[in-house]
Amino acid sequence: MAITLTPVAFQRVQRFVAESGALGLRFGVSRTGCSGWGHVADLARDQRSDDTVFEQQGVKIFVDADSLALVDGTEIDFGKQGLSEAFLFRNPNATAECGCGESFTTEADRA
Repeated sequence: MAITLTPVAFQRVQRFVAESGALGLRFGVSRTGCSGWGHVADLARDQRSDDTVFEQQGVKIFVDADSLALVDGTEIDFGKQGLSEAFLFRNPNATAECGCGESFTTEADRA
């Protein structure tokens, strides 16, 4: 599978990367919120030894080994969320979200 960017997210990430001189987008998860996992997106300043690198039209997306199983297949979008703009994540591995939508769980978390 892969991590993909919608056209709107692709344009935004491409601009951020070009302006910053970063290698690409770093995408993964961290323990957070009431459901357990939260998506994390930042600029990738380096490539780590355990990274899997996805590439879409020249834009690289770096995912660490610990996050890969939890985010594989995710589509990243960019749009309005309330009064602000933010990255939006369509993660096929998420089986439930908390009420505020900030964190998610997977089937593996239920076991």
